[in-house]
Amino acid sequence: MTPSRVLALAATMTLPGHAAAWGDEGHEIVATIAYAHLTPSVKKKVDALLVADKDKLSGRDFATRATWADKWRDSNNARYNATHLWHFVDVEIDKPDVDAACFGHPPLPAGTAASQGPAQNCVLDKVDQFTAELKSGSTPQGEKILALKYLMHFVGDLHQPLHSSDRHDRGGNDLQVIPPNATKPGKLHGYWDTNLVQDLGKDPKAVGAALDKRITKAKIAEWSKGTPTDWAKEAFDNAKSVAYNFTGEQQFVDDHGGKGERLDAAYDKRALPIVREQLEKGGVRLAAVLNDALK
Repeated sequence: MTPSRVLALAATMTLPGHAAAWGDEGHEIVATIAYAHLTPSVKKKVDALLVADKDKLSGRDFATRATWADKWRDSNNARYNATHLWHFVDVEIDKPDVDAACFGHPPLPAGTAASQGPAQNCVLDKVDQFTAELKSGSTPQGEKILALKYLMHFVGDLHQPLHSSDRHDRGGNDLQVIPPNATKPGKLHGYWDTNLVQDLGKDPKAVGAALDKRITKAKIAEWSKGTPTDWAKEAFDNAKSVAYNFTGEQQFVDDHGGKGERLDAAYDKRALPIVREQLEKGGVRLAAVLNDALK
């Protein structure tokens, strides 16, 4: 691990709250892949909506607009409280229950836009709600723009294994790890969000283009099937078998008496192929959602 990566690890893994899935780099990778697979007619509709969007919290191109939902959430406390639960579905590893992780699936009150829906809701329900808005010809343009931006982000979110799972530790946010060649601990969640993604390359758009070249027509056909719940289940399985699998790793005790995991190169070797494939799947599936909603 390079010194710059160690510093980045310390910065990204000490943020409060439930960290942003994939970080900016991961979301830009997912969006880069997705944009390459939009149909020409859908690409025109998407571009028109983004041109009409004057929000300045993120860049306005498709790839960087995929980071907007995190920027909005973190821009003030009211927005954080209203939307931060929408970014994940914390299905417990020891007792999987999607309904519980989705707070019982509260319905949108009649006449309420999805962007103004209940704060207690999960990423699966929000993907369904915003997809319905994007499909509807009666959705006002402003809300349709929001639906697009949330979908561009949330489909990526649910593919991060620690945004679709939990081990009574807020998706790895309460679990300290020391990565290979590092000396200071940080959060497991942040390690998956950002640092493993950064191992794929420095330029997220270049990484997205490179990963896209690995995706065959057969994989596109296979990965485009299913529902967001099915996709979250895949991410959950990856968390159970890889992200939370510390077989062969050594534990440590931090300054406050808490236990953590000291990761080794073998852990990274297991994790990186999962990160690559989840980013690829997220891109293909985001394209599938948008192609269907805006056809």
